[in-house]
Amino acid sequence: MRTTRRTPRTTRRFRLLAATLGLLTATAVATPGAAAAPTRGTRAEQLSAVSTAILNAAVDGTAWYVDETAGQVVVTADSTVSKLSLARLMSAVGSDASSVAIRRVPGRFTPLVAAGDAIYGGQYRCSLGFNVVSGSTYYFLTAGHCGNVAPDWYTDVAHSNRIGPTVSSTFPGNDFALIRYDNSALSHPGGFTSAPDAYIGESVQRTGSTTGTHGGTVTGLNATVRYTDGGIVYGLIQTDVCAEPGDSGGPLFDGSLALGLTSGGSGDCTSGGTTFYQPVNKAISALPLYNVSVY
Repeated sequence: MRTTRRTPRTTRRFRLLAATLGLLTATAVATPGAAAAPTRGTRAEQLSAVSTAILNAAVDGTAWYVDETAGQVVVTADSTVSKLSLARLMSAVGSDASSVAIRRVPGRFTPLVAAGDAIYGGQYRCSLGFNVVSGSTYYFLTAGHCGNVAPDWYTDVAHSNRIGPTVSSTFPGNDFALIRYDNSALSHPGGFTSAPDAYIGESVQRTGSTTGTHGGTVTGLNATVRYTDGGIVYGLIQTDVCAEPGDSGGPLFDGSLALGLTSGGSGDCTSGGTTFYQPVNKAISALPLYNVSVY
């Protein structure tokens, strides 16, 4: 297992990012030979059907992913999910209920947008994710639920120092946005490399404009989350790293590897929490028109 330790270079890079840009929140995450045992393909199909049934149950405040090793669909339910709602979810699964593992967490799953001071768009702020480039044009990635709320972004609450416009934004479904640097006076340091897929148990860190840098591990992949007030997002990285409102869009990384953009979650950095991240590689592949890459 790889471990993550921020080098002095990494620390300097994040200080420079914070000093140059602030970071973005709203001011206003078979047993062989056994005849009765299902084949691997059949089991995968069964778990996929269970996942679809959970989606169709439409219970807000839940997130789930397929744990192929355990042969289960792991459902995480926040504090807003009642026993009746969980019963409805399990009823939707039907005879495959034994394939579902339920975990409860405190708080409520919401996109992490809230009051504070960082990069501003309209009445909102979020956290800068990763700088990217296409030819001689520079951009940065952040959360789509941030990009959706403002056409332009600034380094200050007074909106006197403009960074540039939101050129692409997607939420729900995915959760990423692309912001272009139009202000030549702003630097846009790099230092990250193109992201591979995250893996279960990977040691990671994330940085946000509200809570700074915190670490933890990847606990789930390809997670679907139904936020209590923000729609459904698919294909997310699930972690036990804490985050708070205003950290949305911030980077999830393993050393110099760019992994994800903070989407949402529950809990806080005092008691801990569960957070979800839009994979960076999927965001970039969904932006063919701009042909950007992490640098």
